[in-house]
Amino acid sequence: MSTFSRHLNGMPPSGTDSQSPYQRLSQRMLDISGDRGVLKDVIREGAGELVTPDASVLVKYSGYLEHMDKPFDSNCFRKTLRLMKLGEDITLWGMELGLLSMRKGELARFLFTPTYAYGTLGCPPLIPPNTTVLFEIELLDFLDSAESDKFCALSAEQQDEFPLQKVLKVAATEREFGNYLFRQNRFYDARVRYKRALVLLHRRSAPSEEQHLVETAKLLVLLNLSFTYLKLERPTTALRYGEQALVIDQKNAKALFRCGQACLLMTEYQKARDFLVRAQKEQPFNHDINNELKKLASYYRDYTDKEKEMCHRMFAPCANGSAVGEN
Repeated sequence: MSTFSRHLNGMPPSGTDSQSPYQRLSQRMLDISGDRGVLKDVIREGAGELVTPDASVLVKYSGYLEHMDKPFDSNCFRKTLRLMKLGEDITLWGMELGLLSMRKGELARFLFTPTYAYGTLGCPPLIPPNTTVLFEIELLDFLDSAESDKFCALSAEQQDEFPLQKVLKVAATEREFGNYLFRQNRFYDARVRYKRALVLLHRRSAPSEEQHLVETAKLLVLLNLSFTYLKLERPTTALRYGEQALVIDQKNAKALFRCGQACLLMTEYQKARDFLVRAQKEQPFNHDINNELKKLASYYRDYTDKEKEMCHRMFAPCANGSAVGEN
């Protein structure tokens, strides 16, 4: 069993080895701080650009003390991970430097000396004074909110000075933020991000040969807004955004489905059926669409049964032989 394996299993190094597990591990790690205060070992390569200094990151992490196999800190067992903004939500200097060296999808192991971790005092009772700690970090995703926030703060005239690709990038970032908030069930916050993206795209005019790029981006945001308003139980607004999406792509199955869902919630059964049948035509084997049609049929049966019962009560003969409502 290797020294590092013994470390992971809570076993101290053998007496014949004067080096500690972390010392042995550090010999094959990359120095990313320049003073060997933050050392890195890539377990799985990532892809794309490096994390930017003002980004919000979505990570899994676990922190270990030497000779301990259980982490003293970890978010890997949380049901829902949250975005953490560099410079604000991350308190360890070493972790911040480590994240700035990572790409999306990367998994890496880091050693942080006390200067880059918990200092000379440590963090009693968990972290002793002057302790080097090991962190395993997986970068799931990151979003550069600073660039987006700065751009959205500009006037329309200032924004028009930037190329279309810049606008599309910022709108995509806003939508990604909205998607993250949506997954957190923070529907009101998600709506704000989606609307910011839509305003940017509505406001920007593009040459005819590039207009399809704007329309494609708009379509995605409109679908997100329609779904968000369904979650907020505001079907009228959900229908409006769904119909705007259909202006861009009249055969879009998602847009037709969202409109059908909205009409069903509004008890407009014929309109719901029209939308859902059109959606089914585009995607005949989509389980969500087919299940919604079954739900519509069930709701409509209940509705007609209640209508029949009401009519029966209105016109049923009374004890004296007259019908209800007759003079």
